[in-house]
Amino acid sequence: MRLFMNTLRQSLRKQRNALSISEQAKFAEYLLPQAQQISNFQNGQKVALYLANDGEINPEHIKDFLKNEGIRVYLPILNDKELKFAKLGEKFIKNKFGINEPIATEILTAKQLDIIFMPLVGFDEQKNRLGMGGGFYDRTLAFKKHQKHTHPKLIGLAFDCQKIDKLTVKKWDVPLDAIITPTTIYK
Repeated sequence: MRLFMNTLRQSLRKQRNALSISEQAKFAEYLLPQAQQISNFQNGQKVALYLANDGEINPEHIKDFLKNEGIRVYLPILNDKELKFAKLGEKFIKNKFGINEPIATEILTAKQLDIIFMPLVGFDEQKNRLGMGGGFYDRTLAFKKHQKHTHPKLIGLAFDCQKIDKLTVKKWDVPLDAIITPTTIYK
């Protein structure tokens, strides 16, 4: 099963990386109106995004909108085997995977956020997410499986080509509240 999942991850990563830079940029623009449609953005909210890496769909338009609306934006930072979220600033440092993380003084846990927009490698219509395989988001968000937490709202962002028919779900997988692609909102 693990070999199959790794092969599936590689295949889906190739598909998203096969999109041209202009296609990636065009599709990324479509995310903001989709996000506005399902998220009740309000001043004072705390919203986590990510910095696009390895062909992930770029949430830059959502980030720019949130900042213009006075909504605080946070990015994931590695904290051992889980994630914390640091307020977006101007200075970054690369983590052990070579991904930029903000150097910030304000660091929150997932429970302190209103919405988390997260990248994914693959997904299905049941809002199951296939990540890179490190389990960082699943460990960080495990509290959502065991209790009836409505916050944070978990929204995956993806290209349409990342959808598959059905993902095999493990007991530790945390389902999302919604997934947004350039053409569809799964909720």
